[in-house]
Amino acid sequence: MALSIQSLLILFTTLLLKGTLVVAETCSNCFTHSRAAYYPNSDEQGTDVGACCFGSFGATINGGDVSAVSDLYRNGVGCGACYQVRCTNSNYCSDKGVTVVITDQGSSHDTDFILSQRAFGRMAQTKDAAASLLALGVVDIEYRRVSCSYPNKNITIKIDENSNYPHYFAFVLWYQQGDKDITAVQLCETQNFVCKLLDRSHGAVWTTNSPPSGPLSLRMLLSGEDGDESWIIPVNNIPENWKGGETYDTGVQINV
Repeated sequence: MALSIQSLLILFTTLLLKGTLVVAETCSNCFTHSRAAYYPNSDEQGTDVGACCFGSFGATINGGDVSAVSDLYRNGVGCGACYQVRCTNSNYCSDKGVTVVITDQGSSHDTDFILSQRAFGRMAQTKDAAASLLALGVVDIEYRRVSCSYPNKNITIKIDENSNYPHYFAFVLWYQQGDKDITAVQLCETQNFVCKLLDRSHGAVWTTNSPPSGPLSLRMLLSGEDGDESWIIPVNNIPENWKGGETYDTGVQINV
């Protein structure tokens, strides 16, 4: 029996909707178009005074392939995230582009990214092409979120130099693996497991004015763009007599 025009329209609309849903479901891998510049007064690596407060680590992590971002900074939640960035000029740019770690906040000439000079040049096909890109200063790009990977590195706690035992505790987390955000951190006493939710004071810095006593355990909430959330509990504890400026290996790697 032949289908009516109304039935055909309904069938076509249903198929179109299903196709749209498939595209939406896979769009976490889609590229977003934007523009990028680079730090004009830096050396090849990034800056050690970035808004994420990673210090010199923020200039050298990932071999110096780092970036400042504007909206992607997200009040510090975006610190430590990784993005694949590739320019779109086929005369100069490679298909692979470069993977950068977010360590700073900033924008220039309607850009989403301000790359280190090293990272900006690594979008190019050749050294000569890299020189041409740098001469342009600002280029059209496309980008997407990707997993961070640090082989043989665990998530590491870097105690801020301004921390004052036992009254004020502040730290950042190094080597954040995967493609999820650290959206909450708890500091727990290891003996009775009383936990305190910490504040993100600025950038990637977590703080508390009255830290729990004794050896401390950290709990980190990982949140994905799909709404998935999970708590990660490190293997190693922070020692009771922690000190400002020290680093402590959590013993944890996030599977990517």
